[in-house]
Amino acid sequence: VQLVESGGGLVQPGGSLRLSCTASGFTFSTSGMSWSRQAPGKQREWVAFISGTDNSKNYADSVKGRFTISRNNAKNTMYLQMNSLKPEDTAVYYCQELRSGSRGQGTQVTVSS
Repeated sequence: VQLVESGGGLVQPGGSLRLSCTASGFTFSTSGMSWSRQAPGKQREWVAFISGTDNSKNYADSVKGRFTISRNNAKNTMYLQMNSLKPEDTAVYYCQELRSGSRGQGTQVTVSS
């Protein structure tokens, strides 16, 4: 299992970013996938989940209504569209394949003016 996140960066409060997670080494189309994040000095926090069976989605209350998780099975890629970003969204964001528990190396998101 290999997962590679990209798309992080520095953005002003209220701005948007789209993260990508490119997957290989497993059957992506049927795998449940999630995004999590870890801010400095804090525990890792689950952010969003997307099912590999019925495409159902769940979100942490802290991001509901602002973040959207999606996937493109033809491209073996999962996305996290993040809108209305806040300074408290600053963290390293990780994607994870739920069956194996494998996680990528993460991508840094910094929200600051």
